[in-house]
Amino acid sequence: MNYTNHVYGLCDTDRTATTKRAAMYLRDIWYFALAGEGLKAGKLVHKVLLGEPLVFGRTAAGEAFALRDICPHRGVPLSAGRILEGKASDCGVPLVECPYHGWRFRTDGACAHIPSLVSGQDVEVERIRVRAYPVREVQGNIWVYMADEKRAEVTPDHEPPMMPGFEDRAPDIREAMNFSCHVDHAVIGLMDPAHGPFVHRAWWWRSAASIHEKSKAFAPSELGFAMVEHQPSSNSLAYKILGGKPTTEIAFRLPGIRIERITVGRHRLVGLTCVTPIDEKTTEITQSFYWTMPFLTVFKPVARHFLRRFLGQDRDMVNLQQRGLKFDPRLMLINDADVQAKWYQRLKHEWSASVEQGRPFENPVKPATLRWRS
Repeated sequence: MNYTNHVYGLCDTDRTATTKRAAMYLRDIWYFALAGEGLKAGKLVHKVLLGEPLVFGRTAAGEAFALRDICPHRGVPLSAGRILEGKASDCGVPLVECPYHGWRFRTDGACAHIPSLVSGQDVEVERIRVRAYPVREVQGNIWVYMADEKRAEVTPDHEPPMMPGFEDRAPDIREAMNFSCHVDHAVIGLMDPAHGPFVHRAWWWRSAASIHEKSKAFAPSELGFAMVEHQPSSNSLAYKILGGKPTTEIAFRLPGIRIERITVGRHRLVGLTCVTPIDEKTTEITQSFYWTMPFLTVFKPVARHFLRRFLGQDRDMVNLQQRGLKFDPRLMLINDADVQAKWYQRLKHEWSASVEQGRPFENPVKPATLRWRS
């Protein structure tokens, strides 16, 4: 993935270095893992994130946890086993039992029991561990902290994002879809302001005839940047359904999170888009919406249809893009429409550098006004 960045002097001609960056995932940061409603008490769920196998579980008390989904004994996925609690637990705490030989692990990763051991065999069971990952469940979303393996025991120094004004509410509607691409292409596609009239051409959204010049102010924000509050574009019919005079603020934050806050009078609608790398060639996009507008609940079936179609249009275009990218072409990022993509690359670089150097993150984004046609 080789970008040629004009004007800003970020020309990238080292293909080896570029390939290494493309394969790199941000570490020591929170990733959206799965919807809270998808993790039932007493059940185990397997998921690959950043190329690593994880098993997620929920105890009877409602606490979510995550472990590396490989038993250290013979490599069997723990997700094929079961959660033991109560009398079945033996030690009074929830345990995950491997289906192959019955090895049992606490939710903090420590081994608690090896059934095959007999009296006198010198094995320090509690020193055997499977990696445990910090987990937070916030507003119906389960986040996992993906630290670098050499810093696996470090306590997270920040928390996952929250949607202000919605307390502990879960989303009103949610849709997820896999894209067949590296996470960087999914993120850059997500923040691309110029593709709408072409990729999302529809009577209810945009058309080629609706293209006009736009000017938006941007400012640095937590772990990223934000398009400051403004009235949405007049060529977006979907906004008009909300009635009144809506204003919107769109923020992006690492590792791949887009939050759009729409305000109409006293009501709010918040869209949370999470881009989660599964592996180098697969990325999951999860779109969730929260709202305080009761009338929108009636339109959930219709909204779900349009949401699935919208995501599908992005997926189909990004998947099509892979047919060209397999030839490793040199790509171009232009001003001003692609400046957000440049900011994303700078943010990634700064985050990785700050983690490796053990220093505070310094946001490289400066206030700017960008202009483009879409």
